[in-house]
Amino acid sequence: MVWTQSQLETSSYILASLTAGGGIMGYVKTRSVPSLVAGSALHPDGLGGYRMQNRQPYGIELSLLASIILGGSAIPRAIRLRKPVPVLLSVLSAFGLLTFGNAYRQKL
Repeated sequence: MVWTQSQLETSSYILASLTAGGGIMGYVKTRSVPSLVAGSALHPDGLGGYRMQNRQPYGIELSLLASIILGGSAIPRAIRLRKPVPVLLSVLSAFGLLTFGNAYRQKL
């Protein structure tokens, strides 16, 4: 599927918002500071969306990097724990990997 620049920007912002929201929820629910830091720190997805919006280089790459990092941490936990949050984060990372991976490949 070919995504427009606007759709890529929107996807990047949505993924950044969802992961930040998840980090905040993790902190509120369990007082997990790592969840808060990982979810709401300056997220490469948000920065990637901003760079795409302003036609700056490396926006797609930053969003792809965010999905790689998220998948690298969430997918093993989802397989091991089979709990809803790691599974949802794995789905989000898979969406990002497919979306931004294909955009990056088409860009080359």
